[in-house]
Amino acid sequence: MKPTHIEHIGIAVKSLNDSIPYYEEVLGLKCYSVEEVVDQKVKTAFFMVGQTKIELLEATSEESPIAKFIEKKGEGIHHLAFAMEDVAEALTHAEGKGIQLIDKQPRPGAEGLMIGFMHPKSTGGVLTEFCAKKK
Repeated sequence: MKPTHIEHIGIAVKSLNDSIPYYEEVLGLKCYSVEEVVDQKVKTAFFMVGQTKIELLEATSEESPIAKFIEKKGEGIHHLAFAMEDVAEALTHAEGKGIQLIDKQPRPGAEGLMIGFMHPKSTGGVLTEFCAKKK
């Protein structure tokens, strides 16, 4: 099971409103989608760079993983997401190789994708996400 491409790079920000202008006005990118993922307590904004997306993540609650990340590490790169054919199969394969999973089963994410995360303690310090279109 191999990734087809880097699906997106997730960046934790305190405020989408404060962060979007940098990507649009300085980098010349266009924010094409803003979406709230209620169960993950996050609001997202997406930009395309070639085949790869940049996902800005703003916490909607102090209990959000993004709020906790920013409190601990500050704003910045939060995770790296790989596009896979089958998230469940990819998670099972990773676990079989000794990787600690955050998600044992795929769950719904932004943009209608199914997602699953692996713990950075077993991925070289990088929070890693697998993504796939819903079947």
